[in-house]
Amino acid sequence: MNRKPFSIAIDGPAGAGKSTVAKAVATELSAMYLDTGAMYRAFGLYMLRRGANKDKSAIIAAVDDVDITVEFIDGAQHIFLGGEDVTQAIREPEVSMAASDVSAVPEVRERMVALQRKIAEGHDVIMDGRDIGTKVLPNATLKIYLTASVEERARRRCLELAQKGNPEPYEKVLEDMKARDYQDTHRAASPLRPADDAVTVDTTNNTLEESVAEIRRLALEAIDRR
Repeated sequence: MNRKPFSIAIDGPAGAGKSTVAKAVATELSAMYLDTGAMYRAFGLYMLRRGANKDKSAIIAAVDDVDITVEFIDGAQHIFLGGEDVTQAIREPEVSMAASDVSAVPEVRERMVALQRKIAEGHDVIMDGRDIGTKVLPNATLKIYLTASVEERARRRCLELAQKGNPEPYEKVLEDMKARDYQDTHRAASPLRPADDAVTVDTTNNTLEESVAEIRRLALEAIDRR
């Protein structure tokens, strides 16, 4: 009898470490990892380049035109926008806010959710984002709400930016993160919140290794319970 694929949904605010933890756990469990936030970032970059990331009518008009694809190259996820590999470009701070702008539009979320479900179909998958457990994978094997204090998340983001050669003042990163949190939790379309049956994991005082070990343990327990 064929084993039924498992799915793990990891939601949480910006800078909580979702992508890093999800990628590590996916590797340990030999599962596909899908960073859904990267898809919204690509859409945000598309609108940002047109100076229209805050124009709702322009965003809606672009929903069926923007060409976003996901490819896995040597095991790593790459995001393509109109055939251009924008995997690095979408990590710029201004793209983060543009992603939040476009993700607040229901038509954008409907298209992204459909794409995400199609990619995940038939695979063992670990998917992270803002509405995976509540919208994209409502029947996931395990739902995690990964969080940390906003101060710790801002500290981590500052370190990440510095390592990439794009340092930003801590105060600016902190204020940007607070603004992103507010926008994500107050949008009308699929606001950021824990799924009713999600396990909340606070990583404020965790090392990366501790967070990965905790999610892996929860995942294996959930898979065994099926």
